[in-house]
Amino acid sequence: MSVTTTQVKRAFKYRFYPTGEQAAELSRTFGCVRKVYNMALAARTEAWTRQERVNYNATPAMLTAWKKTGELAFLNEVSSVPLQQCLRHLQAAFTHFFGKRAKYPRFKSKKKSRKSAEYTSSGFRFRDGRLTLAKMRDPLDIVWSRPLPEGAQPSTVTVSQDAAGRWYVSPLCEDPSVKPLPATAAAVGVDVGLDHLLTLSTGEKIANPRHERKDRARLALAQRRLAKKAKGPANRAKARQQVARIHARIADRRRDGLHKLTTRLVRENQTIVIEDLTVRNMVRNRSLARAISDAAWAEFRSMLEYKAAWYGREVIAVDRFFPSSRLCSACGTLQEKMPLHVRTWTCDSCGTTHDRDVNAAQNLLAAGRAVSACGAGVRPQRSTPGGQSAMKQEVLRREP
Repeated sequence: MSVTTTQVKRAFKYRFYPTGEQAAELSRTFGCVRKVYNMALAARTEAWTRQERVNYNATPAMLTAWKKTGELAFLNEVSSVPLQQCLRHLQAAFTHFFGKRAKYPRFKSKKKSRKSAEYTSSGFRFRDGRLTLAKMRDPLDIVWSRPLPEGAQPSTVTVSQDAAGRWYVSPLCEDPSVKPLPATAAAVGVDVGLDHLLTLSTGEKIANPRHERKDRARLALAQRRLAKKAKGPANRAKARQQVARIHARIADRRRDGLHKLTTRLVRENQTIVIEDLTVRNMVRNRSLARAISDAAWAEFRSMLEYKAAWYGREVIAVDRFFPSSRLCSACGTLQEKMPLHVRTWTCDSCGTTHDRDVNAAQNLLAAGRAVSACGAGVRPQRSTPGGQSAMKQEVLRREP
């Protein structure tokens, strides 16, 4: 396998504390970005209904015309760079839509949509660790929680404000420290769950921290207080921000734990085998939706995949219909039924007693190895008239 020499572009996120003037300028910029995005989306949608086509090349000219009108003259008060960037973001949304990777672009909401603005190199100045945005005199008061790569020059800078009122700046730059790790023969199967967040094929079980459950009482109290506030007064805005802070605390702790887990797995193993779960469909189960959302299986997989790509590791996703829990990892016998409440079971053929989760992780590992070695699929093997499947061959190959 050839080793790529292309450096990884990485976004670093830092919190900053704007002055009153800077906060007002950024708030105006967020509003103008949202306005331009919605107007461009409306124009392209209306043109489509008239069987006309308005592509990205036409939208900058539309933006220039809007700035010359009296109603939209306020667009000239903010930097033009974030406005141009939001048109590029809209084009990317349409590209994903026509590529059938996303739904049709939606309008940005003043209350619900993320407040952000992206600046390219012409819209900011970065010198001696001080970042100054266009239309601002003073640099941002950034808390540099970790240094940028030595000699790094950001190509873009994204400024955002979350629902809890916290301000963040995210410079995107090349990180030469991200290089493929030395190859290793270690491989691991990972079975996700609710009682234990992860169960490894080595037998190790990682506890589920259940961050949302720990703050559930505080969150419920804050939500009740918000529900009692009348719409309009400032007290309702304060109550809403308090709810957002609790949600942010939960999300931050969950993200931090997942980063530590995924980094450890990628550093220790060359191949990581997981199950291709459809979390979007699983959260429709009302009994388990809250627990599944708190476990954040989709975010875990996303982190695992991009870190594996960074460091030259391999992530194999086994088909979701593969019966990893019902298959004996010792002899390959498939059990007919395996209810969720059964956590330990004994194979009828070989008499081996299995821990349900450990057995599933071991089967996932064997299936992933079979895919790498034989190029075979890992669909459930209901019958093998032409001989043994690659999965069964792998099970037998590792027997003493």
